Amino acid sequence: MKNDRLSARLLSAAVILTTLLTLMWLDYRQLFFGVSGVWLLPVLLAVSALASEEVVSLLRAGGHDPRACVVYVGNVLIPLAASWQIVRTVVGTQVGQNFAGLACALATLAVLTAVVFVGEMARYEKPGTAIVNAALSIFTLAYVGVCISFWAALRLFHGNEVGMTALFSMLLIVKVADTGAFICGKSFGRHKMTPVLSPGKTWEGAIGGVAIAGLTSWAFFQYAAPAIVGSTWKPPSVAATVIYGALLALAGIVGDLAESMLKRDMQRKDSSTWLPGLGGVLDIIDAPLIAGPIAWLCWNLGLLGN
Repeated sequence: MKNDRLSARLLSAAVILTTLLTLMWLDYRQLFFGVSGVWLLPVLLAVSALASEEVVSLLRAGGHDPRACVVYVGNVLIPLAASWQIVRTVVGTQVGQNFAGLACALATLAVLTAVVFVGEMARYEKPGTAIVNAALSIFTLAYVGVCISFWAALRLFHGNEVGMTALFSMLLIVKVADTGAFICGKSFGRHKMTPVLSPGKTWEGAIGGVAIAGLTSWAFFQYAAPAIVGSTWKPPSVAATVIYGALLALAGIVGDLAESMLKRDMQRKDSSTWLPGLGGVLDIIDAPLIAGPIAWLCWNLGLLGN
């Protein structure tokens, strides 16, 4: 049984990784469309919609009833608003040319918040559930829709090459940190980090994951980033790259534990079962969801220069 689960996990991971890397290469080369982000935008919207369905399913398993239709539509509209620069370029319109992507996404969230309240007003019958359901709807819009919008913001950061470097670095470092933490935890783990939320996580694993993330970050910016950006690339300091890697690893741990808490609270093992061996979409993106905003702050605050 364990071997079957491991085989399914490796197969699912291989398919996802191959597909993602292919789409990132097509997007980096700007093939056919000549616009950064076009190849990745449909994936972003699909992942957001699927993750939304899983969160709604978890909340319903806990006896709650968020406004599902608003959540599904909203968590497509919010990252779409964050990607408005891509949409505007593709359709060739001048409408909204002064819109900043994340500002547009937050404005969309504000409008959807009002829609959620209107929906709860329409079905209000008795005290005790309306505010909880409204809060959970808004929570899902923020947790999935807003957090995933930072992936689009990273892709659009300072043009095609630097933007791809920003997005790729975040995804790579977070996933390598997660893998490193797992290996270190299995090999050296003795002290449980959160026995109730995630019994398998240890402090030794977390420390190992952070250290590996710092090393991976340094190697990425030393060797991979120049190949992506070209001769204009100015490598950040060793300290900056190590700090960046450590911050993303810590954010990834928080994201992983946050999803564990959500599942534990709703008494579910996985967010869904449609990915053999891996669970659901939320089980895959939980760490990058929280790491995305941290990475965006690091790039915009000048930690990595360029």
